[in-house]
Amino acid sequence: MFDEVAPRYDVMNDLLSLGQTRRWRKIVLDAVDASPGQRVLDLAAGTGTSSEPYADAGIDVVACDFSLGMLRVGKRRRPDIDFIAGDATNLPFADGSFDAVTISFGLRNVSDPRKALAEMLRVTKPGGRLVIAEFSSPVNPLWRTMYVEYLMRALPEIARRASSNPDAYVYLAESIRAWPDQDNLAAWLSAAGWTDVTYRNLSGGIVAVHRAYKPEAATGSPAAPPAQVRRARRSASR
Repeated sequence: MFDEVAPRYDVMNDLLSLGQTRRWRKIVLDAVDASPGQRVLDLAAGTGTSSEPYADAGIDVVACDFSLGMLRVGKRRRPDIDFIAGDATNLPFADGSFDAVTISFGLRNVSDPRKALAEMLRVTKPGGRLVIAEFSSPVNPLWRTMYVEYLMRALPEIARRASSNPDAYVYLAESIRAWPDQDNLAAWLSAAGWTDVTYRNLSGGIVAVHRAYKPEAATGSPAAPPAQVRRARRSASR
């Protein structure tokens, strides 16, 4: 499915999000807070749009995705970026390979997201960080109702007019509707062994950006107890 939509994937993302994807990706980039000399794993990177800012800043970034079609499109556009095919539940990287791991709008598409969170922990260096951007649940009940109506009615109709594979976007709407809310995803992170879990709501909770850290303890040590989840108050409604 993702192979088929790869050529117009980024254009459709901008269209269906009403141009918000670029703003959301900038917020993720700031949350990852990587610097030259560090190594970043960008999971579900697709065509590499989310990986480009790291490469442009001189940061060693690996764009990893399960879809070969997406990777081919990305490699043609940015041959300087390392594009690697990989399964998020069985990553092809050694323990402690990355200073930071990030995944934007892709965890929802993984067959076993909780197993993927454990794999991300494995490949992250002690003290390293994880940043996840994913569709979530609007915090205002009226806004939530309007958003669900858009997902189930307007989004598939727009996709039918603009995409070569509209069924893929019907799946997109259904998967967003079925995805856990902010607090449930935060609980998954803590259960996987991540600590200092926080999240920030964007666009009223349509998207949430979660951030967490791998404990400083040596790899293989017992996981720390689940940490209290903290919301980023300064931007909870933006």
